[in-house]
Order: sequence, then structure tokens, then C-alpha cells
Amino acid sequence: MANDKPLMLTSPKQRQGSYFEQQACEFLQGQGLILIAQNWQQPKVGELDLVMLEKGQAWSTLVFVEVRQRQQSHFGDAALSVTAAKQRKIIKAARYFLQQNPQYHKYECRFDVIAYNTMNKKNKNEANITLDNQPNQRLEINQPEWLQGAFITSAW
Repeated sequence: MANDKPLMLTSPKQRQGSYFEQQACEFLQGQGLILIAQNWQQPKVGELDLVMLEKGQAWSTLVFVEVRQRQQSHFGDAALSVTAAKQRKIIKAARYFLQQNPQYHKYECRFDVIAYNTMNKKNKNEANITLDNQPNQRLEINQPEWLQGAFITSAW
């Protein structure tokens, strides 16, 4: 039930973000989660990178996933870039998602973060991805950090 609108990726940053969102989606599917929506957007509200379903024996959980990527720097890792303000936007978007998709109302909900901390590589032959805006710069992509229940909301 992914968005019906085609996603127009114009900037290198958008294309890079899309790449990491796809990597995160594949990683989570490998962990047994089912994709419900990708890049779900509600105008003037916000966007959800991934909405996944985690099926359990007793109950299933709807998982709202924020995907972050950051080159290692003195600003902290990718997971730390999900600020309180960003969390509020994600929660607000999740509420709208549930309003528009009432079939998921009875599911438990969880907010996860998938964080990619990348490093620049000098050897072109070892790189996994080339930055569009810097063709000679390549990134080494590490295994993602999966923070389950990364944040909660008290007024869900």
C-alpha cells in the first residue's frame, strides 16, 4: 500500500536518502518485517520513511521507521540526529497514517530508527556508493544500527 504518487528525486541528497531507505527496507524485510508503506507523505504534516508490520505469535506491531545516515563526524552519530522536534513530527505523521488506514488501529505501534554511520573511503574499488555531488568521494557502508522502540509517545 505504498504511496501512489511517483517520487521525484532531484537532489543528490534526496537520491542518497532514497538509497539508504531502500537498504533499511531490505534489512528489515530480512529480519521478517513486512513493508506496508515507503515514503508515506501527508502534506503540511510530515513523512514516514518506512511503515512496517512485525508479525508476532500473540500480536502484531505496526513499526514506524525513521532512516538516518550521517558521515562520521564530531556532530555525533546518525541516531542522535533524530531530535525531539523530529520525533514529534514522526508521531504526528503516524497519527495521520492511522486515521487514513483504520485497518491498523488495533495494532500495537512502535517507533524505530535505522541509523547508518558511513565513512569516506579513498579506494574507489572498495566503495558501496558514490556521492552524486562528489564523484571521487565514496562511502563505506556499515551494518545499520537498529534501535527498536527508539522513542515513545506518552499521548498516543
